[in-house]
Amino acid sequence: MKGTYKTAGIMMAVVVILISLVTPQYKARRIPAKINAGPGVTAVKHLSDYFSGLKDTAGDTEVYILDSGKPGGTIFVLGGTHPNEPAGYLAATLLVENAKPAEGRLIVIPRGNNSGFSHSDAMEGTPSYIYIKTAHGDRQFRFGSRATNPIDQWPDPDIYVHAGSGQTLAGSDTRNLNRAYPGRADGNFTEQVAYGIMQVIKTEKPDISVDLHEASPEYPVINAMVAHERAMDLIAAEAVMDLQLDGIEMRLEPSPNNFHGLSHREWGDYSDTLATLMETANPSQGRLRGKVSSTSIIDGKDPLYVQAAKQGRLFVPFTDAGHPIEERVGRHISGIMELIKVFDAKKAQHIIIKNVPSYQELQKNGLGFYL
Repeated sequence: MKGTYKTAGIMMAVVVILISLVTPQYKARRIPAKINAGPGVTAVKHLSDYFSGLKDTAGDTEVYILDSGKPGGTIFVLGGTHPNEPAGYLAATLLVENAKPAEGRLIVIPRGNNSGFSHSDAMEGTPSYIYIKTAHGDRQFRFGSRATNPIDQWPDPDIYVHAGSGQTLAGSDTRNLNRAYPGRADGNFTEQVAYGIMQVIKTEKPDISVDLHEASPEYPVINAMVAHERAMDLIAAEAVMDLQLDGIEMRLEPSPNNFHGLSHREWGDYSDTLATLMETANPSQGRLRGKVSSTSIIDGKDPLYVQAAKQGRLFVPFTDAGHPIEERVGRHISGIMELIKVFDAKKAQHIIIKNVPSYQELQKNGLGFYL
């Protein structure tokens, strides 16, 4: 009996030690990297201000309002839908920390799926953090998961049924924010986050909405802008042509009207916003990749993808130069600014955003120069 008590005591002590070691790391991962409100930020709200059901949950996240104080249109930018696609949330962060609207408003959510930043995809061998060199030293950002943390939503069903359409997908897609729109106030955790973002759009009534993503080089929809049909006709087609004339290759893809849950489809169907999504080439996401590290994610280099390109396996050119973060963030920023420019030329409610680096400036100075 004494031996049993002794063994139980040892096991309890081991559990206590493990909890003491793991808890600080868990808490650290739940605390997002600080974003510095730049000179254009006039208010910082939270998703729970638009949907109170997210209050005090891991789904709550900052909503940055940059209001010029002058009449004009509004553009909404969402980063961090998939936290393993860093160009999206880094481009959104750059806007928060630098942009200064001169007319109209800019609304930015850098961390769309805040829960997804708190863990990494199992068995993928990816780092927990990436580092950007700045004038003040290395700046740390979380490299998260494509999906909501299972701690916040579990278990996955065998089959995920999209509530609005009845569309069926793999069970794990129940934690994919970009399969959950327009969301539900009484739905699962990810659907509630989608509902909160939808409430931002319905409340703030942005004229243009942009969801920032990355994809693997072997994915067909790459270096592309995907647009809802209303956005396609009014702004996206012309914006893509302008980008190509500026030397930035960009494909134009229509939002499929029979694939539900996607931002560019449901934002456009459930509101008046001109909904778009952009994809850049991120080799750390692909199935053909080599070892992944913070350096390889930032540099966008991978010798295995160079070989795959030579064999015609990819949908984007891939050389030893890779696709560095400056290129990927630059594509997102340039796409946003072109959408604004086309909108301004066609509508009376202008959106003028200043203090945003050009594609060429980002390549020359590096992303860290602006963070």
